[in-house]
Amino acid sequence: MNDVTLDKALDAVMELPLEQQELLVDIIRNRHVERRRQEIARDAQESLLAYRQGQLRPQPLAEIIRELRQELHEDAA
Repeated sequence: MNDVTLDKALDAVMELPLEQQELLVDIIRNRHVERRRQEIARDAQESLLAYRQGQLRPQPLAEIIRELRQELHEDAA
């Protein structure tokens, strides 16, 4: 397997003309966005399946917000 390190990749990118560097940044950004979309869609499908199987229960919005705030507060501490 070809051992490509981040440093080697950056060095190779820096050898490209500026226009190609900008194109590469756009390509990476778009691929990252698409990967994130796929991850969110997969999580949503898993959540819907869990809900349909009775593993999740409906909750009032106020309760969800309270729990989220509590988790954020715990993470900050």
